[in-house]
Amino acid sequence: MSARLRHPIEARSYEILRSRVDLSHLPPLRRAVAERVIHASADLEYAVDLVTDEAHLERGLAALRSGAPIVTDVAMVAAGITARETLCRVGDPAAARMARAEGVTRSAAAVRLAYAEVGPGAVWAVGCAPTALFEIIEREVAPALVVGLPVGFVGAAEAKQALRASGLPQLSNVSEKGGSAVAAAAVNALLYFEEDTP
Repeated sequence: MSARLRHPIEARSYEILRSRVDLSHLPPLRRAVAERVIHASADLEYAVDLVTDEAHLERGLAALRSGAPIVTDVAMVAAGITARETLCRVGDPAAARMARAEGVTRSAAAVRLAYAEVGPGAVWAVGCAPTALFEIIEREVAPALVVGLPVGFVGAAEAKQALRASGLPQLSNVSEKGGSAVAAAAVNALLYFEEDTP
């Protein structure tokens, strides 16, 4: 991948962020993810809300560098991941048919379709649908990493808690906040890791 040019506005945004919250005590990947998520959301609370383990992020980074597929729950997450192609099956007519036939959400059906296509070892990014996160856990997809940051008042915090309890390599957060931009930012932090390191 060629070097990404950082726009002066982005560089200034990181300067402001670092003047407002000191994340220098975090291990390198956790710091990169936290900074990019805060940069994308302008929400300093992510400094204490994100939950992960450096070893999980190292595993995800290694998978991405080896060309592992990136699967997203919605097109908005996919649109935010700019350095790599992603797979998102939520808009696939087969997902709608499966959802109706099996009584699950389209997001859950999309996880089933995507897993049938990519198999184990993918990086999964969920920024919208708690049901997609529950499906990833229940399907035992053997991921390299699950970025589980769905947003909402119904099921989001519970899905993230279930992800943390599952033992899967993960990045999540405790609160109900999250979203497509945040999930994409977390994946981008890994994809751009060497370029973003100060």
